[in-house]
Parts: sequence; structure tokens; C-alpha cells
Amino acid sequence: MIAIVDYRAGNLTSVARALEHLGHRCEITDRPERIRAADRVILPGVGAAGATMENLNALGLAEVLRNDVARAGKPFLGICIGIQVLLDRSQEDNTECLGIIRGDVRRYPAAVDGRPLKVPQIGWNRVHQMRSHPLFAGVPDLAHFYFVNSYYPVPANAEIAIATSDYGVTFTAAIADGNVIATQFHLEKSGAAGLRLLDNFCRFGA
Repeated sequence: MIAIVDYRAGNLTSVARALEHLGHRCEITDRPERIRAADRVILPGVGAAGATMENLNALGLAEVLRNDVARAGKPFLGICIGIQVLLDRSQEDNTECLGIIRGDVRRYPAAVDGRPLKVPQIGWNRVHQMRSHPLFAGVPDLAHFYFVNSYYPVPANAEIAIATSDYGVTFTAAIADGNVIATQFHLEKSGAAGLRLLDNFCRFGA
């Protein structure tokens, strides 16, 4: 069973529908015992880092994700805000995050070479695969994925970046650190390529 972490964010049902379409059993839950019992855990959603961490802490889920999922070796996928709160700190709301991945989260620049940059980034963008990883199995390099972000992750260890994209700056679009996988883009909104990545996550290591 795949647990989709319910921390009062939007877009959870879209992820659940995508998983069900792919034939994977899933459950949207905020119960620590259900998350501990799950075979895999997904932290998706949209929203601000401050509110996300406030809700995760209030629900008692932050420590569950740190200790019973990430450190326990359970396959763990973060999507959109789910990649950002994996890091130590976000410039958004000056938020202390989960600290599962070393690094920080920064706001896109307001301008590049004197030209204003529209923030947030909303829309489709190419993703460059930096190295081979089972998450991208069957998906061509430079495939398009759907982004909605004002901030981007900067992991301290650049080697865990498995894909990048460009929006004013070149930024990390996907990371893989052992059992912890995460994407800046929305898999559930990225058509066939996004569904393939979701399916890959649900299958690798099984």
C-alpha cells in the first residue's frame, strides 16, 4: 500500500487518482500508524513552506517522515512542495524544514540580465537527466514536465541531483538519495511522462 501524506494541502486527490489509474493501491492519510505501515510514502501538494511545516508538525508527521520513513529506508517520494520541505531551510517564510536532505530552498531571481522574470514559474519545461536512475526509466531526456514554483531546491551535495531544468537559473529538478526521491515538477500533471515516473517509483526496489 502507498500512503499519500495528508497535511491539509491541495492536489492530494490528483495524485491518488493517478496512482489508481496505474493500478497501485493507495490511501490518503494523516495517521502516523498508517504511514509507518505503508510500503511506500508520497508527500505531494501545493502551498507554502511555512504552512506545510506547521501542519506536518501539528499532526505529528514531521518526525514520522524523518525517522519512520526516510531514515528507516522506506521508499519516499516528494513532489513539488514535497521536495522543498525535505531540505534544511526555505527562504519562503524563513522556514525550518525537515532536514532529511542537507541544503536550502531559494526564491527565483526577480530579473535575469536586467530582464524581469515572471515568478512563480507556471507551465511546462524541459528536464535534463543528469545521470541514469530508475525513476526516469523509459522517459527520454529533455522530456517536458509541469512546474508551479516560486522557489527551488539547492541540495548541499550536488551529486544527489538526478535532473535539472532552467528558469532564469539552472536548478535541481529531481533528487535521489538512497530511498528518498523527489521532484520539483508535478508528476500527476505531467501527462504520460509524469505517469511513467510515478509508476517507476511504485515499482523500483519492489
